[in-house]
Amino acid sequence: MSLPDGCLIAFYGDDFTGSSAVMELLSFAGLPTELFLAPPDEADMARIADLRGVGVAGVARAHSPEWMEAHLPPIFEKLGRLGAPISQYKICSTFDSSPRIGSIGKAIDLAAPVLGGAWHPFIVAAPSIHRYQFFGNLFASADGVGYRIDRHPTMSVHPSTPMDEGDVRLHLAKQTDKRIGLVDYFALRNGRGDAALEAALADGAEIVAIDAIDEMSLAAAGKLIWDNRGERLFCPSSQGLQYALLAYWRSIGLIGDPPPPKTAEPRPIAAVSGSCSPVTGRQIAWAEAKGFKGIPIDATAAVDEVRWQQVVEDATQRSADALRDGSSTLVYTASGPGDPAIPALKAAIRDSGLSEDSVNARIGAGLGAVLRALVEAGRIGRVAIAGGDTSGNAISELGVSSLRAEHELGPACSISRASSRENRIDGLEVAL
Repeated sequence: MSLPDGCLIAFYGDDFTGSSAVMELLSFAGLPTELFLAPPDEADMARIADLRGVGVAGVARAHSPEWMEAHLPPIFEKLGRLGAPISQYKICSTFDSSPRIGSIGKAIDLAAPVLGGAWHPFIVAAPSIHRYQFFGNLFASADGVGYRIDRHPTMSVHPSTPMDEGDVRLHLAKQTDKRIGLVDYFALRNGRGDAALEAALADGAEIVAIDAIDEMSLAAAGKLIWDNRGERLFCPSSQGLQYALLAYWRSIGLIGDPPPPKTAEPRPIAAVSGSCSPVTGRQIAWAEAKGFKGIPIDATAAVDEVRWQQVVEDATQRSADALRDGSSTLVYTASGPGDPAIPALKAAIRDSGLSEDSVNARIGAGLGAVLRALVEAGRIGRVAIAGGDTSGNAISELGVSSLRAEHELGPACSISRASSRENRIDGLEVAL
């Protein structure tokens, strides 16, 4: 028994950091994977024939259903041409979405007719990063404490897509008319996964959520998906899908143990952050305590293009000065969820009459412009970007074409090597 030749998984990620997590999992399991910023063209196809995973990093999580209708179908068409047995719309393991922003349901409605399959497995949980699903309810940890997702201290008050429902089926049902079933943990544990799937499909389910809380349930979920994939299968899922498939493939000898990670040598870093999460806030404080030059910038300036350009140029100069003095540098818009900069930005956007999408895109591009200027000036060869939506806009501004994971730092965190048609950017080390 062996895995099919060619591309095994073709995926679109609804944000950049989540997309890179899928690339990392497959790559570090010994399955070469490349993450593109735009669907691979004909020239790329000849170059990537040996890949087992091909992904497109997107920004759909921050956009409306109308935006999805305009932008996603051509990408799904190109992914379908790869002929992978598994296609995936990669979502966040905290299920960031709503009917109006980042609608996973809308994405499913657009992708399913193109990428096909008799049913659509739906795995949100990823236990390795403390995301768990039990009887259809999603849980996540914060500071070592587990919460149902609608009571989570961050996700319950998320500024764009607050979670007000713990059951993933009910949350998703607000976004699509497709019927949603469940294969629960006890069905998997007791070897009744196939029977539970058959019952869900007989009841009319098109999307089937699958519980996962541990390695056993992941491997059982992976078996259920792989053995019932048919000719092709479209899976709207987090990186839990990769954890599940890899666990099953490893359990039956289709892949071996992961190769040992490559060591990354310490070197200066230029980092930018547009994230408001408490984790990022702690990372900023840690970095500054360890000698990074912290450079907070006024994100409210982004409502005015001329003023924002001045802020970006000032941050670039201050970063260059810090690097010249031997310090790594960190430019950030907020130091955590309690930073007064967050409500100040919301008020500025409201008063300006501009859309939140357009201002956030301008902020991300501005942070990317800081990094680009530093790289082009020869100041730095390794950059880090914090924030899923920020990463998309910033790395696009950098001129990166694709990424391959190179150094594993921890779960869902690596240093990747960038490919670019621009000599200064090609080979740049990037952490998202």
